[in-house]
Amino acid sequence: MPFDYPVFLDLAGVDVLVVGAGPVGLRKATGLFEAGARVTVVSPEIVDGFEQISHRIERRPYRNGEAAEFQLVITATNDPAVNAQVAADGRRGRVWVNSADDPQNCSFILPAIARRGLIAVAVSTGGATPALASRIRSEIADRVLTERVEQAAVELGARRAAVHLAGQSTEDVDWSADVDAAFGDGPPPTGP
Repeated sequence: MPFDYPVFLDLAGVDVLVVGAGPVGLRKATGLFEAGARVTVVSPEIVDGFEQISHRIERRPYRNGEAAEFQLVITATNDPAVNAQVAADGRRGRVWVNSADDPQNCSFILPAIARRGLIAVAVSTGGATPALASRIRSEIADRVLTERVEQAAVELGARRAAVHLAGQSTEDVDWSADVDAAFGDGPPPTGP
């Protein structure tokens, strides 16, 4: 069985459809909005909170085929028939679809994410046990993503940009001492 291929998507300005507007849909839509997506929500019933994060809200059932009008689709309904229809429409339209808690209707899964500043760490169990992925994410957030690591990401990013600005490649730079310092194994990074 092949493994999932992890990616981080640039969703700035991307049209995304969320089908289903309960608490799960709101959580998914919030993450999409925070990533810069233009979120359209379609659902007969909509919980409070979508108004601030949605580009468009349509209080109605999903219409067959409309997934193909978007670049990415999330279903968050409790109706297996709707989830299956959205997934089928996505496959036909070559649109990536995630169906919350419904792996057989997903063309991609959403990992558990730990964020701190510039750093994002994704944890997945391939959809087998989201609860374990969430626990691992929490352990990483608490034990690895420290303030020192966050600061190192900013400082090393500035140093890398300065190397590029000077017309040089960063491939030949030995970053190991500064990376070790971020984890408390040496002095703090030296700056740009």
